[in-house]
Amino acid sequence: MQTTNTYLGLLRERGRQGLPLARVYRQLFNTHLYLTAYGKIYRNAGSMTKGVTKETVDSMSLEKIQDIIGALRLERYQWQPARRTYIAKRNGKKRPLGLPVWSDKLLAEVIRLILNAYYDVQFSSHSHGFREGRGCHTALQEI
Repeated sequence: MQTTNTYLGLLRERGRQGLPLARVYRQLFNTHLYLTAYGKIYRNAGSMTKGVTKETVDSMSLEKIQDIIGALRLERYQWQPARRTYIAKRNGKKRPLGLPVWSDKLLAEVIRLILNAYYDVQFSSHSHGFREGRGCHTALQEI
C-alpha cells in the first residue's frame, strides 16, 4: 500500500501530464486514504450528527474502515439514504438539509481526495470557485 501523499502526488502528476486516470476503484481499498479522510472531516461540527443510523464519528475504528473496504472489494457497499431535516431561513421559509451516515461521509471524502488530486491541476490558475485554498478573496487579489 502506498501512503496517501505518495499516491495523491502520483495522481497530481498524471493529471498534470494529461494521462488517463486508471484503477481508481482499486485505490478505494487503501487504508491510508481513509485515515487521511478521517483526519480531514472528524473535526467538523456535523460529524457527531446522526444520519438514518446511529453511526457517528465516535463509532470510528480501523475495524470499521476494514468493513467498508471489505464491502467495496465484494462490490456490496450500499450508500444509505440521507436523513432529511429542514432549517429555518431568515425570511421564514425552511431549507432542506441532508444528513448522511458517517461511513458514507468518509467514503465520499476518500473519493473527493482522489478526484481532486487528479483534476485540480488541470483547472485554470484563474479558476477560484470551490477549490481548496481559493475563493472570492484570492480572485479579488488576482484582479
